[in-house]
Amino acid sequence: MGIRFYKSYTPGTRNRSVSEFIEVTSTKPTKKLTHFIHKSSGRNSRGVITSRHRGGGHKRLYRNIDFYRNKVGVVGKVAAVEYDPNRNARIALLHYQDGEKRYIVYPRGLKVGEAVVSDIKAPVSVGNSMPLSSMPLGTEIHNVELRPGSGGQLVRAAGTAAQLIAKEGNFVTLRLPSGEVRLIPNACWATVGQVGNADASNLTIGKAGRQRWLGRRPRVRGVVMNPVDHPHGGGEGRAPIGRSHPVTPWGRPALGERTRRAKKYSGSLIVRRRK
Repeated sequence: MGIRFYKSYTPGTRNRSVSEFIEVTSTKPTKKLTHFIHKSSGRNSRGVITSRHRGGGHKRLYRNIDFYRNKVGVVGKVAAVEYDPNRNARIALLHYQDGEKRYIVYPRGLKVGEAVVSDIKAPVSVGNSMPLSSMPLGTEIHNVELRPGSGGQLVRAAGTAAQLIAKEGNFVTLRLPSGEVRLIPNACWATVGQVGNADASNLTIGKAGRQRWLGRRPRVRGVVMNPVDHPHGGGEGRAPIGRSHPVTPWGRPALGERTRRAKKYSGSLIVRRRK
């Protein structure tokens, strides 16, 4: 999980850094666990751009990740740790005793050859999955379900971990990586440990071309656009935005304004808002 820094051989290598991929043990994915996803480049079914600044990028195969961890009681052995172009975390290939193979998000510290299991009474060790009600207080977890049986949706990015800080009734209290403190049903499942590749947030892209490899197109500031393109646009020369507060291209408040719906169904489950 180290970082390799380039010397300034060219303008593109100045301040550029890449992962050392020390933990990766296999370079080719398991063919049966992959499929191709057509890239939409941010366009909807009518061809209209609905998500800006997307397009291009290297061709990818999608790896089918097991976020459900629903092979209860069947022990899986870590066969390999692989790179996944679709996420900043690494993935681990599990060989189960019944012959099935699955990918999971790679937890930090899990070694090739170690065994993991999903069970209600599984030991609290890295890579094992169990209901939140079975975990002791203070446990670091990832791949957390929001509703029982929905599959892990929270805490899946590289280097992240949530902490179990309280239990009461049918809910447990989690401190999420964002700082938000939230109630989750205790029947939801999660995986023990922190997600690997914690240095992902410390990488420096270094050049614009590397963003293009990732399928990210250039962004343009609204203040240099025309009024028809952005609320900040227009004016003679270098003009201010002409509003009391910055807004998005669609007129919604930006840069610090709270945009969460006040009456969202899950608002009552948030104990403390993220910072």
